[in-house]
Amino acid sequence: MHVLIATDADWVLNEVRSALEGAGTTFTVCRNGREVSPAVDVQVPDVAVLDLQIGSMGGMAVTMALRLDETAGAVSHVPIVMLLDRTADVHLARRSGAESWLVKPIDALSIRRAVDRAINPVVGTPVLDAVAEVAQDGEPAVSG
Repeated sequence: MHVLIATDADWVLNEVRSALEGAGTTFTVCRNGREVSPAVDVQVPDVAVLDLQIGSMGGMAVTMALRLDETAGAVSHVPIVMLLDRTADVHLARRSGAESWLVKPIDALSIRRAVDRAINPVVGTPVLDAVAEVAQDGEPAVSG
């Protein structure tokens, strides 16, 4: 699996890498949102993990740009996991077209679950139901 990670926070990069590293997993790291599109042109990732708050072009803007490029036929579909700072930001992830999102703080299990939901979406599961289900069990909000 090839994972693109876009964040300017070292701790986020380390958490995501640690959670997803394994046999056959490769990573492209972008420290700024403007680096994502050129990186996708070089190698389309199986999933992109984008930090909502990153440099001059945040995760929402990056996701929307990728979705526009996808609609224009310029790039293949890239499943996206958006890393959010607070639950109130869920509407931003949903509106931008991210398949899945995760509210910080993050941990290995929640990262793997969010990536799995982005790559293998559960057809017919309303997003709001998935958010409510996760919120009820006390885990960080993961949805998709």
